[in-house]
Amino acid sequence: MVYNIEKKSMPGYMMYINGGLAGMMATCIVQPLDLVKTRMQISATTGEYKSSLDCLVKTFKNEGILALYNGLSAGLMRQATYTTARMGFYQMENEAYRNHYNAPPTVLASMGMGIMAGAFGAMFGNPAEVALIRMMSDNRLPPEERRNYKNVGDAFARIVKEEGVTALWRGCMPTVGRAMVVNMVQLASYSQLKKVFADYVSGLPLHICAAMVSGLLTTIASMPLDMAKTRIQQQKSGEYKGTMDVLMKVAKNEGVPALWKGFTPYLCRIGPHTVFAFIFLEQLTKAYKRFVLGDESASNI
Repeated sequence: MVYNIEKKSMPGYMMYINGGLAGMMATCIVQPLDLVKTRMQISATTGEYKSSLDCLVKTFKNEGILALYNGLSAGLMRQATYTTARMGFYQMENEAYRNHYNAPPTVLASMGMGIMAGAFGAMFGNPAEVALIRMMSDNRLPPEERRNYKNVGDAFARIVKEEGVTALWRGCMPTVGRAMVVNMVQLASYSQLKKVFADYVSGLPLHICAAMVSGLLTTIASMPLDMAKTRIQQQKSGEYKGTMDVLMKVAKNEGVPALWKGFTPYLCRIGPHTVFAFIFLEQLTKAYKRFVLGDESASNI
């Protein structure tokens, strides 16, 4: 007699939790690059830094090594909100598509779902984004202008108290626009690049190659929106009215190349963050299946 033993599967909510944890772990590694990118964008008008390396060296020399992790709590909060919400929403869309059409999503459908998931995640994670930008750039301001947030919780409380709750969603539109572009380009290019590189490499090198080239394309497409988001969220005087106002003023006053200020650290952040996030996600999934579900075969995957 043959018994059919139902194999336990990972619940949907754990996929969201693991996705958020993987993003947070990757952020701990690439946080210094994110800080350099942000400071390069904000200081474009002053010419304070000659290059990304110059920014990194000056920050380390003048403020110490811990300054490279300014805003880490906000960065982790961003992953816990944005990444978890994005992944959860995308999986809901994916499941709904499969149930309706009884087939996996097409490339165009995946792009569309990525756009909607990115928008939803960005709206949910914008408060952490605002806190992150301010905390990373605080040390370069004159002492009398510094906000001196203790952590992301203190940042949230003071922003609401001093500027109103709506300030937590300052720069929301460029943040949403950036997220839509990032998710659309990454989802469309990453899967296609893996197919192209599969003839030459496999395993981890395949993921790294596809992620880095995808990161390059994503950086080129989303960098101006990211720069606009950063400046709107950092401003105090209401210098900019919106995304287009930022882009037009920067292009006019600083030159078109300034729209891609901080390109190198931004590229170096997107590529490694994607790779590390997928590696951590895979390991977290294996650990859950092995130690919680009792699936010993998971360790051999």
